[in-house]
Amino acid sequence: MTPSRKVAAITAALFVACLTASILVLERVDQVRRGATLQEFLYISSPKAAKRLSLGYTGLMADLYWTRAVQYFGGHHARGDQEYQLLGPLLEITTHLDPQLLVAYEYGSNFLAPARPTGAGEPERAVNLVKFGIQSNPKEWRLYYDLGFIYYMELKDYSAAAEAFRQGSTLPNAHPFMPVIAATMATHAGDIEMARMMWRTTYESGNVERSVKANAVAHLRALQVDEDVINLEKATAAFKAQTGQYPSSLLDLRAKGMANGLYPADPLGHPYKFMPDGRIEVSRPDDLPFITKGTPQGYQPPPPKFLPTD
Repeated sequence: MTPSRKVAAITAALFVACLTASILVLERVDQVRRGATLQEFLYISSPKAAKRLSLGYTGLMADLYWTRAVQYFGGHHARGDQEYQLLGPLLEITTHLDPQLLVAYEYGSNFLAPARPTGAGEPERAVNLVKFGIQSNPKEWRLYYDLGFIYYMELKDYSAAAEAFRQGSTLPNAHPFMPVIAATMATHAGDIEMARMMWRTTYESGNVERSVKANAVAHLRALQVDEDVINLEKATAAFKAQTGQYPSSLLDLRAKGMANGLYPADPLGHPYKFMPDGRIEVSRPDDLPFITKGTPQGYQPPPPKFLPTD
């Protein structure tokens, strides 16, 4: 056998070995059932070990772990589970294997950071994930946006959020909203309009997963409901101060000229309910995940209906 053929044979053998190992990893993961330990599920639980054992096929292994991360979160989400201990490790292994797999950072920032049951409730871990992404992809403005988003929405660290947006706004091809968000953060931090701007930016940004857009739409609807309920309850309080009783519908408010700018229905078209004690409730709260206003007393929200299927 000539030297060139020996090299080709060795290369082919290594490729087959790598592919076989990858299949074994998948088969092992497929055997896992609910309640399995971290080591049982990941099989290779260390990013460095996974990279060494990939035999150079880090892209292939990253795709395998990324697929498992999506399946893991989606499966737990569909069952209504509130624990996602493996999501962080799966994302960390994925991004260490392929630091340029930007969708993994986007996924992590949208589903690793939020509180349970919407996400894994690990905002600090999500921050570290996205910072690693920035280190590996310093020219990707989207990662700075994701970082600022976590700081703003989950950690309420408005100064850190503003700095992340400022840094991202200086990059080429940054979204036009980036400098606007950075500039208005100091005076409007915590406002509904500020949150609306950020979720709208998330929705309008290109090359994001369908589930991320669905997440943004659900949050935008929730913000609209929260704002509507606040305004309606202010009007009902003013109505009682004038008449001595609460209104039973928007028609009562209109009769007193107090309905200007008020919406009779939520973003899905369901009418708001005027309660005898002056509270405003939504008609179908299960259809409006993430709302903080207008829920019936004692209401327990189900898991959101969107899933990361892309």
